[in-house]
Amino acid sequence: MIHLIRPHKDPYFNIAAEEYVMRHYEEDVMMLWQSDASVIIGKHQNTLAEVNLDYVHEQSIPVIRRISGGGTVFHGPGNINYTLITHEKNRERLIDFKKFSSPIIKFLATHHIQADFEGKNNLVIGQKKFSGNAAHVYKNRVMHHGTLLFDCQLDTLERCIQPSVAEIRDKAVQSVRARVGNLKEYFKPQITFNEFQKQLTSFLLDYFNISDSRQLTAEEKQSIKNAVDEKYRSWDWNYGYSPTYTYRKSEDDMSVSMVVKNGIIQEVSLDVQGPLKATIEKLVIGVPHAKGPLNDSLSNSGLDDDTQRKVMRLLW
Repeated sequence: MIHLIRPHKDPYFNIAAEEYVMRHYEEDVMMLWQSDASVIIGKHQNTLAEVNLDYVHEQSIPVIRRISGGGTVFHGPGNINYTLITHEKNRERLIDFKKFSSPIIKFLATHHIQADFEGKNNLVIGQKKFSGNAAHVYKNRVMHHGTLLFDCQLDTLERCIQPSVAEIRDKAVQSVRARVGNLKEYFKPQITFNEFQKQLTSFLLDYFNISDSRQLTAEEKQSIKNAVDEKYRSWDWNYGYSPTYTYRKSEDDMSVSMVVKNGIIQEVSLDVQGPLKATIEKLVIGVPHAKGPLNDSLSNSGLDDDTQRKVMRLLW
């Protein structure tokens, strides 16, 4: 196993780097890395149903879809992310969250902190979750990865993952909400984030008997940047990839029902009297179910400003 040093904090680059390393490295790999504030959703999730999009847009917090399953997580200052990419001849034994989480539990035990594996893929101390994990299989290789909350901005995390007030029905993977907490409060005496990262890295290098540490080459970085531009920054991947869903919402004396596929509004039914019904339905069919495109469409509708704002609150 090698230790791949990942100093980059660009969340788009970091998520793309995981896929690149999994597909192009033959060695088993261990990575510890940080990202700037970002919301990372599972491959099979519906972005609109998981994220407070108005808040993350206001705060310029990117929403990025990863290639692994599981639920939505928050990355940012005070978090550390860890990734193990290994191979296994028996594909039925590839995914093992408990085995993957074991070194984290053992590291915390060296500080007299009792952490437990709970449910399918969570790590907890008492009643508080501090880590969620996910996995992705590629041929005979598996990527296990997770986020450790050490000194996370928990209020920002909570606001980011408050979903829309609309009724959304789909077959997407739903995040399981849990009470979360920071590891920092359990260290006696307390340590800094940098010290935590340093100690965890040292422990894992010993645990996996790793003597080879390296960084990405210039060529590898360029390939990852290409993947960012082509995939990970794209609306089609981060939003349009969401499973088909129905969206229902009421606002004052109006209500709407829409069917959205590949992020595009396919069907819409507006419950309102008068000519406004046909006007709105014609305007939004074929439009991405996203704030910008909907605003643009309504701006060209000829409707007065108050009606536009009212309709926009209904559609988004």
